[in-house]
Amino acid sequence: MTNFIQLAMQAPFITVFTPTFNRASHLIRLYQSLVNQLFTVFEWVIVDDGSDDNTSSVVAQLQAEGRIGITYYAQQNSGKHIAINNGVVLAAGELFFIVDSDDILPQNALAIIHRQWQALLAEGNAASYAGLCGLRLYHDGAVIGGGVDYKVLDASLLDYRYRMGYQGDKAEVFRTDILRAYPFPIIAGEKFCTEALVWNRVGQHYQLRFFNEGIYICEYLPGGLSANSFYLRRANPRYACLYYSELLNMPDIPFGQRLRAAINFWRFAMYNQKDSFGEKYRLVNRPWSIVVLPVCYLLYCISKIREKSVK
Repeated sequence: MTNFIQLAMQAPFITVFTPTFNRASHLIRLYQSLVNQLFTVFEWVIVDDGSDDNTSSVVAQLQAEGRIGITYYAQQNSGKHIAINNGVVLAAGELFFIVDSDDILPQNALAIIHRQWQALLAEGNAASYAGLCGLRLYHDGAVIGGGVDYKVLDASLLDYRYRMGYQGDKAEVFRTDILRAYPFPIIAGEKFCTEALVWNRVGQHYQLRFFNEGIYICEYLPGGLSANSFYLRRANPRYACLYYSELLNMPDIPFGQRLRAAINFWRFAMYNQKDSFGEKYRLVNRPWSIVVLPVCYLLYCISKIREKSVK
């Protein structure tokens, strides 16, 4: 308890942020990985997205142990992106590290982040960086998306993904003030917005320092967001269309990626019954994009046939 009181007197360097929904049992495993961190000047902020399990009581028990600083906030079920918005408001750390409730951190994860950020600060130009980005690992230590050919790389997320072609989920650690300046938009009636929408917006103005070290261990559960990506986008088509329209209109994106974004835009636009064709078209404002409509309609029909066959 004494160590925790001493740490509580310091401003946390890193906010580890966890959005959660009905994952009480998994939170305990993540908590243990945080307790075991070599670097200890951090806080854990949990935003509960309307869980109806025993999440609140589990968190209360963890708070009572007094081993790490934990802030808990319960919101009405609104989606992970709104939980992130709330978490950023609650955060006291200079850096903001999103760690999902079904994942864990290696023991040296926060120490690596601290070392990398201090090295960047020492160079004197940290203002042009939105943060850092390490590697995500499977539980067996394999790198998600495969190994990378750099030790340290400075690039925007857009360059990294669309021009350099690196694959797989990565572990982004953002400056908290940047995320406060780029909150997720709110669309009434929809509860899923891909994080890439905001990450791409940030990437147009800032770069990240990418480094070849694993700081995050993933487990993709059957009921998680990654496993249900298509169905979530279909159920939240206005968010999906906003993401793809912005990607389509970003400068210097390779044409192949633009074409793919156009296909996905019109594919999910067909599930949007609230906006007119004109309103949808104004989002993309690219006349050539409508040539993909036959392909998109075919994909739409195939998904409908599959739905009927399942029923």
